[in-house]
This record gives sequence, C-alpha cells and structure tokens, in this order.
Amino acid sequence: MLRSIILLQLTLVLVSCSTPNSTPTSAEVHSADTATPFQSQMPTSTSPLAANLTPIPASLVPRFERIVLVIFENKEFGTVIGNPDMPFYNRLAQEYTLLTQYYAIRHPSLPNYIALIGGDTFGITRDCNDCFVNAPSLPDLIETSGRTWKTYQEDMPQPCYLGGTFTYAQKHNPFIYFNPIRLDQDRCERSILPLTELSADIETGALPNYIFITPNLCNDAHDCSLEVADRWLENLLAKLVPALDVTTQPYLIVLTFDEGQGDHSCCGLPEKAGGRIPVVLLSPLVKKGFQDETPYTHYSLLKTIAESWQLAYLGHAADENNVLIVAPWK
Repeated sequence: MLRSIILLQLTLVLVSCSTPNSTPTSAEVHSADTATPFQSQMPTSTSPLAANLTPIPASLVPRFERIVLVIFENKEFGTVIGNPDMPFYNRLAQEYTLLTQYYAIRHPSLPNYIALIGGDTFGITRDCNDCFVNAPSLPDLIETSGRTWKTYQEDMPQPCYLGGTFTYAQKHNPFIYFNPIRLDQDRCERSILPLTELSADIETGALPNYIFITPNLCNDAHDCSLEVADRWLENLLAKLVPALDVTTQPYLIVLTFDEGQGDHSCCGLPEKAGGRIPVVLLSPLVKKGFQDETPYTHYSLLKTIAESWQLAYLGHAADENNVLIVAPWK
C-alpha cells in the first residue's frame, strides 16, 4: 500500500541554490588518445515524502515522453571536461547543454544511486549488498502515472539478479535495493534487465518511458580508462538516439557520473559531499552549446523528472535548496 502514501500534490517554491561550499579543482588530465567518430547523426535519517504548496508553471520543465539516464563512475568535472581521452563526451558537452555546477550527494557510490530514485540515502553510507530499503521510489510514481520504466544493467547475469559478478556490481543498480520492487518477482523480472535486452526493445519499439542504463565495471570508467568509456557511450547512443528520434515525442538523455573524486558540496548538503561531476543533457528541447552554472544535485535531477511528469517530489527532491533544472530548456 506504499502508493497510498505518495503525495499527489505536485508543487514547488523555486529558490536559488546555495553557493558551493568549496571551489572545485580540476583533477589530473589523462594523455591524449583518439576515439571512433559518432556513427549516427545526433539531433542520513530517512526523510518522509514531501511537497511544497505553491504551484509551478507547467512550462518550466518540458513534458518529455522518454527520459534516459546513463551513469558512469567516480570522475570529477575537471577529469572529464576538456580531457582528450573523452572526445565524444566533450563534443556532446559543447554541442548540447553542460551543467557546470552539479554535485553528488556523498561518497561512496551506492548512496548516490539510491538518492537518484529515492530522494534520500536512507542512512546508507557504504557499498553494501544487503542494505535494503522499504520505501517508495521513482518507479512507484512512474507506474502510478501510467508510464513504464526499465533499468538495463550491463553484464547482469539475468533479470532481477541479486549479487555481483566480476564485471557487474549490484551497488550500481539502485532498483534492486527497494523492497517493493525486489520482492515483487514479476515486477522485478519485468523491469530490472541485462543490457542485452535494450536491443530487443529498440527493435520491437518497446522502449519504456524511463530508462536507466548502467555500464559494466570496465565501460563505466570504474576499472578501465576514460577512452574505453567514451567509445562505449558512442556505440550506445549510435543505437539509442535513432530509436528515440523515430517519434515526434520529445525525449531527454542525461549523461552523468555517480560521484566525483573530491568532496565539493552545495545546496544544503554536508560541507563535504560527493564532489562536482560533469552532467550533459541531450534533447531536441535543450539549448545548443549552452552551459548552465546553476548549482544542482542528484535530488535536483529527481525533482526535474518528477516535475516533467507531474509526479510527487520524493524526500529531499522537495527541499528548496535542490532547485529544478530550468535554464537549459528552449
């Protein structure tokens, strides 16, 4: 009966985010390499659910038909932006919208993944396989709205798999941690899938509204080079973007990292948070060649998805410090 506690009043008081608590520094830049050109044309304690009471004009966030998150590992803004080892990522950052002041919640990885769909870290402070959460999450709201969702996890052995392998890390799959998803076998096996299922869904026109893609431990830049991650992303988008472009419905692709290499913070987070990370927004509806200097967090992204689809704000997504992403839209 978790859905019965989800607040149906979708609202927000939009305020400016606080100034970052520390000035980020660029991490070491790797040596130059080349990558293949793009192959297709690019167009702490649990917080209760909460929502503010002042309505926001619907025009602030577009009504996207599909929203895609692709998440990489553990790189600071200065490690990626301007790095010749990631020419494709940097090309997208120059051609579309780059968020220059976006901050992760904390270290290590798992709390950030949990925050992206739950609006809280639920007291999780480590990368654990048994720290399950009995709370609503973004998929609950998505389903209640009549939309669909799937996560595609590279090298996960089978749908709804519990545990890790040499190349697949459970800690990079937040959906499996939420009891209402994991303990519902049909729901779990329908929506938590190996990445190999993405090609089948593209071919059959069965892509869901919300898509969360996690590369394996090499392709996400956790264990392998940025050059490897960059080529993997280029190959992924060469298949995914044409499938999104075949419809006239607007879509949004978010390229992000779970956390940075530093402790930089903003927006009401602790003084030492998860670092400043490079986030790129790709969409027919984003401004081209635009840099947004507004301070954001993972909670801001969750809030923006909720606002686009008129969903409730989960946990800290309702906090005033975690502002909506509004400047990039045309």
